[in-house]
Amino acid sequence: MDEVGGDSPWGDVPSHSSPSPPATASENPFAEESESKSKSKAPQSLTLEPSSGQALKSPSTHGRAARTPRRAVATAVPLDDSLGPLGPLGDNATTPQSEQPPAPPQKEQALPVRQAHILPQNPIGRNMLESVDYSDEADPISPGPRIPPPVQPSQGAPVRRDTQPSVSVEQAAKPTFEITVGDPHKVGDLTSSHIVYLVRTKTTSKAYRQPEFAVTRRYRDFLWLYNGLHANNPGIVVPPPPEKQAVGRFDTNFVESRRAALERMLNKTAAHPTLQHDGDLKLFLESESFNVDVKHKERKEPGLGESKGMFSGLGISVGSGGKFVEQDDWFHDRRIYLDALENQLKSLLKAMDTVVIQRKGLSEAAGDFSNSLHALSSVELSPSLSGPLEGLSDLQIRIKELYDRQAQQDVLTLGITIDEYIRLIGSIKMAFASRQKAYHSWHAAESEMQKRKATQEKLLRQGKTQQDRLNQMHADVADAERKVHQARLLFEDMGRLMRAELERFEREKVEDFKSAVETFLESAVEAQKELIELWETFLMQLDAEEDESAFYKPPVEAAARPSGEGSIAGTTAVGTVTGDDSD
Repeated sequence: MDEVGGDSPWGDVPSHSSPSPPATASENPFAEESESKSKSKAPQSLTLEPSSGQALKSPSTHGRAARTPRRAVATAVPLDDSLGPLGPLGDNATTPQSEQPPAPPQKEQALPVRQAHILPQNPIGRNMLESVDYSDEADPISPGPRIPPPVQPSQGAPVRRDTQPSVSVEQAAKPTFEITVGDPHKVGDLTSSHIVYLVRTKTTSKAYRQPEFAVTRRYRDFLWLYNGLHANNPGIVVPPPPEKQAVGRFDTNFVESRRAALERMLNKTAAHPTLQHDGDLKLFLESESFNVDVKHKERKEPGLGESKGMFSGLGISVGSGGKFVEQDDWFHDRRIYLDALENQLKSLLKAMDTVVIQRKGLSEAAGDFSNSLHALSSVELSPSLSGPLEGLSDLQIRIKELYDRQAQQDVLTLGITIDEYIRLIGSIKMAFASRQKAYHSWHAAESEMQKRKATQEKLLRQGKTQQDRLNQMHADVADAERKVHQARLLFEDMGRLMRAELERFEREKVEDFKSAVETFLESAVEAQKELIELWETFLMQLDAEEDESAFYKPPVEAAARPSGEGSIAGTTAVGTVTGDDSD
């Protein structure tokens, strides 16, 4: 084995390049291990030598393909950087003059030092590291060992984590609305008088011409918007406007409560992910000539309130049909829950109205008490008594105003929330009715399809005498099947939509009632603090007047006066008092 291989680890004749001096144990601690491994692999290199009975393939036809297998065992001795892992084949190989490789240069002396630095890092993968060419063609003489740079962690990862947006892309692209309803004022004569509101809108939506605009609307315009949104979006819970009131509709408290309810309606509608893109909402918020635009829209769409929305696009009748029996247990339980919730909210609203009426009664009682005190102080001649009575009368006036304000705050905080959710439950029931219509439309389409299929089978039994009619019936059956499929998908989609709407209703209900109760309690606490402050201030004023009267000495001043004046004054005072007592 040694005679064939010689000193070369390739197992063939030695190359013409001068061998490099072997590294000592002090220079390369892994030299002995490398030498032992190279000797253990030497028999594998013998299999690459041609035997006596097998000729070596000529490199003139295959180039350097004959040297390719020897690249796998060139591990013991580092190869020349410029020549690569392939070495000369020996004397038996003849290379054409055009492909004669250049003479290999002398090996670098720094290469063993490079191995001494690389191999201790990973002794297991030493053979793989030795077979890699670390030299640079632009700089053939390396001044020192070149160690591959360590893999650094990505510097962009923590930056991406730090710059993560707090909201999603859809949430960031969602337009925002800020709508206020204010400046209610009465317009018109006695027969056509009504309240007009100024609706101001600030939005980031690109669907509107300007980011800020204002229009005037009356109550029936809000009612038109609600009906239009409900017709356009079956299955969606549309925030409803407050109900009509024939008596007291111009009362200040009623106008203020209606204004607040209309403002909440518009803001909830604009915050809805589907309703905010409706064309009727854009028309309501932006149109300067609202009545003209509404009439023009109704002329273009004559069936506005009947078959508008998804049903009209399918060509399906939206009749009520027969009695609806709920098949889904989830919707059945929700319907029972909503009925119970509506009854409880109505009871709560009734109790709230009683509290408001009591506060208004306290306000009226405080006003009557103030009037009585004022009348008493006006007939009392003693300043030490008429002054406190007049102050107490003024105090009762302020208490009356406090009770009035607290009653109004109860209506605008908790009362308006209760009333709103009672109306929202009514809107949910309308969505349930739309789902029932979709169910009846689906079954009506199935009935129509069965009739057409029966007619088709009858024609098929009659033979081919009515081929034209049979072809038409085939088309009718296919059309009926398409309508059944679309009606079923519409019913299922409406069910999924209503599930999402009811979940949204539950979330908003908890948030709104929590906020309303907190505001109700805060207003009650502030009202009680203000009432206590009024009483304490009045008592401090009385104490201050009593302290001043303690230093007042009427006998001393009477003695300083002339005796005639004092007697006359005393006689007059006594006579007056006795005269009052006698009357």
